[in-house]
Amino acid sequence: MLRSTLKLVLAGTIALFSTTAIAGPTIKLGHVDPANWQSSKKGAAGIIFKNIVEGESDIKVELFPAGALGNENDLVQQVQEGTTQVAIISGAMGKICKTADILNIPYIFSSAPIAWDVLDGPFGDELAKHCEEKSGLKTLAYGETGFRNFTNNVREIKSPADMKGLKIRVQPITLYLELVKSLGGEPTPIAWSEVPNAMSTGVIDGQENPVGVIYNNNFHKLQKYLILDGHVYGTDFIVVNNEFFDMLSPKDQAVIKKAARTAGLMGRAIQQFNTAEGVTKVAAEGMAVYSPTAEELNQFKALAQPAVRKWLAEQLGDDAVWIKKLDDAVTKATK
Repeated sequence: MLRSTLKLVLAGTIALFSTTAIAGPTIKLGHVDPANWQSSKKGAAGIIFKNIVEGESDIKVELFPAGALGNENDLVQQVQEGTTQVAIISGAMGKICKTADILNIPYIFSSAPIAWDVLDGPFGDELAKHCEEKSGLKTLAYGETGFRNFTNNVREIKSPADMKGLKIRVQPITLYLELVKSLGGEPTPIAWSEVPNAMSTGVIDGQENPVGVIYNNNFHKLQKYLILDGHVYGTDFIVVNNEFFDMLSPKDQAVIKKAARTAGLMGRAIQQFNTAEGVTKVAAEGMAVYSPTAEELNQFKALAQPAVRKWLAEQLGDDAVWIKKLDDAVTKATK
């Protein structure tokens, strides 16, 4: 009887040990977008990342969308500390790797496919390594937040002359202040939560955002005019804690890379769909949408790029060589 009991205890202990031994680590993945994959590029990216990783490894992925773990700056700090393993971020990347801000040079990308070719090629690989050295975070893949466009409630914009005197809400980021000033507008930094009220009361005349954001936040009901100038292409960075990634087996690392790459592509697809659908919807609901000609876009580019390039060069110092690297990559992709 005693021997039978010992066998049962031993069998249970071995089973428990085996289960513990094969259990993989857990990844906490955070982002600030909604969870709905049909309307949220980061939401879609997070879900497909989870499905691939859990389907092809013993690693568990817990998703924390909609700022559940804090804002992007909070997420960056958490991933650096290792309390969160993976994050999908956009604007916050420039705060831990200033060089990443060169991707925000206005009118640098003439189309999304050009941006994809640049980011998914040698330039993107080199930038990822550079930012890893600066921040300690490994960029696994690039996603997309979309091209930003101007809206306003005063007049149709077809040239920089039409921007003169317009009070445009911008993020409290110097690059955007320089951009709007160079075009003759009056940049007005306002907290995101205050934008609708600022539009309604006339504190601002307009704002700038991707079309999906404009539609989903009902800005088209508060603004009459939209110009699809695509002045800045927003990039998502899917980043992972270095120490966590390095402790994984080569097989699991390959799965993580594959999942991140696919997640970035999914995010781009959702963003492209939302943009196309958003343009149709805002127009159908009464917003005047203008698509500038190449000649008109060149007028905007001729004013905005020198101002922002000068500011960036001053900020980057020796790393200003990256501006030339980006120019070369864009030229190659365009050809």
